[in-house]
Amino acid sequence: MVRLTQFAAGGGCACKVPANELEELLGDLPGFDDENLLVGLDNGDDAAAVRINGGQAVIATADFFTPIVDDPYDFGRIAAANALSDVYAMGGAPLVALNLLSWPREAIDFAHAAEVMRGGADICREANCHLAGGHSIDDKEPKYGLAVTGIADPDRLLRNDAAAPGLPLTLTKPLGVGVLSNRHKATGEDINHAIASMVTLNRDASKAALAAGAAAATDVTGFGLLGHAYKMARASNVSLVIDGGAVPYLEGAREAAAAGYIPGGSRRNLDWVRPHLTSSREDLDLVLLADAQTSGGLLVAGELPGYPVIGHVEPRGETPLVVR
Repeated sequence: MVRLTQFAAGGGCACKVPANELEELLGDLPGFDDENLLVGLDNGDDAAAVRINGGQAVIATADFFTPIVDDPYDFGRIAAANALSDVYAMGGAPLVALNLLSWPREAIDFAHAAEVMRGGADICREANCHLAGGHSIDDKEPKYGLAVTGIADPDRLLRNDAAAPGLPLTLTKPLGVGVLSNRHKATGEDINHAIASMVTLNRDASKAALAAGAAAATDVTGFGLLGHAYKMARASNVSLVIDGGAVPYLEGAREAAAAGYIPGGSRRNLDWVRPHLTSSREDLDLVLLADAQTSGGLLVAGELPGYPVIGHVEPRGETPLVVR
């Protein structure tokens, strides 16, 4: 059987451009002064949101990456769920998606590419999102994802700049995907429980956040829990206090990290947030909190029934992030 992870230097959202380099790049791009652009480049939110009439906004996003698992069908499902997550993280519903495919035609049979896209199609079908067309190129590494358009109520968007002091913090999926997938790449060991988490849509969590009256949320992906929490704290001018002992992890994640299966992206995440972080926890705990997630859950400023509370929001203190 083909092992897709062996054809890629990185894997999943861990192959993202480092956050500090990305922010430096985007900082030179011109903004758009338009009252209908509800969410743009300013705070690095999960997707763009544009008001098209008084009661409706369009949400637009694109996400693709190299294989995080060996099985082509599972890779397609994970990549699609991850791309759709940006829409759910903004409080929207996906409407239509386009395939984004890069494939090394001479190295991997196209039949495996068909399996990747079949996985993506099945996830879009589950999300009741049309999948229509897309774009493909010949490339040295396999890559797959989606460009997604969704719709939302412009007055009920979930944003990363709306966290208010006094609110609890809820996390809707356990962490550990990065270290487990890195071990999978190195050893071929099954990580079916991590795959099950990654292919689970954030649709129900998004609906629960809206039903609870939440205004602030972000999905936890390549920059890890600490990276995305830092972006939320900075955008909202607050401090996020995380109870390290309350954060849920996938089975085997701590053992994988202790054994050294830590993605470079997870280490870069921790390096990025460390100057903005107050904590006495050991580095293994912190790097797990910064672990680069793929198709992770939502971090919501508010309490959602059935999901664990992992901290709370405080007025801006000495640092925007505190881990206890």
